[in-house]
Amino acid sequence: MKKRETIEKTLNMLETGRRARVIQVKGQGSSLKRLFEMGMVPGTFLEVTKKAPLGDPVDFKLKGYNLSLRKQEAEMVIVEVINEVMNEVMDE
Repeated sequence: MKKRETIEKTLNMLETGRRARVIQVKGQGSSLKRLFEMGMVPGTFLEVTKKAPLGDPVDFKLKGYNLSLRKQEAEMVIVEVINEVMNEVMDE
C-alpha cells in the first residue's frame, strides 16, 4: 500500500485539475460565514476546474456543484493537496 502524501497550500495556489481537502478556513465575521455557507468547511473535498489568466477568479467543483471564488477569498482557505491514490478514492 502506498503511503499517503500530503502538502498544505492555500486554495488559490492550486493548479487546474488539482484535488484537495479543506483543512482550515481563516477569516472572521461575514467573510468566514459566507465561505462556510458555500461549503468551504474542513473535510470538504474539491477540485480546481478553471483559473482565470491572472488567477482571479478561481473555479472549483465541490459537493456536486461549481463555485467561483475571488483570489482574496481563496487565500483564506487552507487545503491539503491530495496525491493520485486519494484521487482514485474520490472518483469512486
